[in-house]
Amino acid sequence: MKIDLHLHLDGSLRPSTVWELAKEQKITLPAASKEELTSLLQVPEDCQSLNEYLKCFDLPLLVLQKPEALERVTFELIEDLAFEGVTYAEIRFAPQLSIKDGMTIEEAVKAAIQGLKKGLACYKTIQAGLILCYMRGAENQALNKETLMAAKKYYGKEVLAVDLAGAEALFPTGNYKELFRETKKAGIPFTIHAGEADGADSVRKAIEFGAKRIGHGIRAIEDQSLVQQIIKEKIVLEVCPISNFHTKLATEISRYPIRELYEQGVRITINTDNRTVSNTSLDREYTFIKEYYNFTGQEIAQLNEYAKEAAFLTIK
Repeated sequence: MKIDLHLHLDGSLRPSTVWELAKEQKITLPAASKEELTSLLQVPEDCQSLNEYLKCFDLPLLVLQKPEALERVTFELIEDLAFEGVTYAEIRFAPQLSIKDGMTIEEAVKAAIQGLKKGLACYKTIQAGLILCYMRGAENQALNKETLMAAKKYYGKEVLAVDLAGAEALFPTGNYKELFRETKKAGIPFTIHAGEADGADSVRKAIEFGAKRIGHGIRAIEDQSLVQQIIKEKIVLEVCPISNFHTKLATEISRYPIRELYEQGVRITINTDNRTVSNTSLDREYTFIKEYYNFTGQEIAQLNEYAKEAAFLTIK
């Protein structure tokens, strides 16, 4: 059983596909070869912050402004996951980031759904669904509301939940109270990126909104009373170790608190976040936590059991 609950579509494109889509769409890329393009799509190992990390999404988003492109990359991600033996994945993306050429938010969602359905029809070994992301920002309230409308329309089918993503330190979680009040009223489950670029209070706010899962959530360790609340309420953390080092959530291997949280009883799950941007896979994440934090195969199986219990879709 290999489960990925926290996986961004636009951070997981094949470099060869970005190259081909750019050619088809007559988009000029700042790269003279596929090899050079690959280096631009992957974060540098000396990345300094989440905000710098997020810049790696500019290039893939250039080619994701057409429905056929969104459909293709969703299908290919299902294919890549199936080939790696992933049995369940929740693929998240922000449809509002694909409307610059006239596509609507609903059209973007429908395109991703088509790619998902085609992928699942071809690869029977994997279950998957979509999570629609609201985005943190100054002037995008209307777009977040449109995303909620699309989620309402397709929830219970291919859309499993919603999320809040983006520059957490610049746009605090507390700003989105009303949006999640409406989401909760609509009966749509959600996860929220919190405790990555911002501290423990961001995680607390997400839990106050009603989130039962937290994207990253590692900085909850800064407040032991919050950690105890997470344990008591069985809140699940969608932890992405390699990505967390790239975003400088942790600057030293020894100071990353994944082992401490696990041993206290926090429900940790292991995820890739952005397969291409962080040049990772679930197998690489498992190897990483085995090597640096002495997780055993049995413990990793327990982490996947936590993921199975937390999944927005019933895993067969």
